[in-house]
Amino acid sequence: MPASKHILILGGTTEARGLADALSAKGHAVITSLAGRTIEPRRPKGEIRVGGFGGAGGLADYLRSTTIDALIDATHPYAVAISAHAIEAANSASCPLLRFERAPWQPQKGDRWVIVDTLAAAARVAPDLGGRAFLTIGVKELSSFADNDMWFLVRLVDQPPEPLPLKHHELILARGPFDEADERNLLRRHRIDLVIAKNSGGGSTYGKIAAAREFGLPVLMLRRPFLPAAKTATAMADAIAWVDRL
Repeated sequence: MPASKHILILGGTTEARGLADALSAKGHAVITSLAGRTIEPRRPKGEIRVGGFGGAGGLADYLRSTTIDALIDATHPYAVAISAHAIEAANSASCPLLRFERAPWQPQKGDRWVIVDTLAAAARVAPDLGGRAFLTIGVKELSSFADNDMWFLVRLVDQPPEPLPLKHHELILARGPFDEADERNLLRRHRIDLVIAKNSGGGSTYGKIAAAREFGLPVLMLRRPFLPAAKTATAMADAIAWVDRL
């Protein structure tokens, strides 16, 4: 049995929660750091820390002061800033780092993906693809579509503190995973003719992509951002094995 390690997981994803549970079950002391944006997050096993670190320097100080043996970045694939901070902090504190991320979705036969690099580009292209869009990009970036005259169905986990910056929309609150049958019913009920999404990967939100394919709807897909090079795992077993080898 490998020696117990003190592990910090930068979490907030389904994969982070599963990894924390698995490593805790193996006897490791796990701390999961959450940004605090979700009001009632699903809590993984182990210790929970909520809030930011104050940039890469603050994270490096935390790694040293808490005598962390390994840092695992299991944040969302689009969390560019924290992933960059994780690399800088791990280097500064001489702490082993693993990025644990979902493999991106790949287009399948029948998919009608239009891939863009920015949400600004998505906002420009969207009116040419449809008039009633299912917009699933998170609350922070909805302002990119503030000037669009389209109608948007927006799904969020929590009620936002302020009105959404969209001219025409309906807001629904729900927490995944979302299966394909339910997503088909949602698209049909709201007469959706366009899906706008990030390439988040994983299975919990793939239902809308599969439903769009079945209905022949276009999917306006935001390309994943570039992240600095780091040791990476996309499978739970590989992440656990990395910890065991430390």
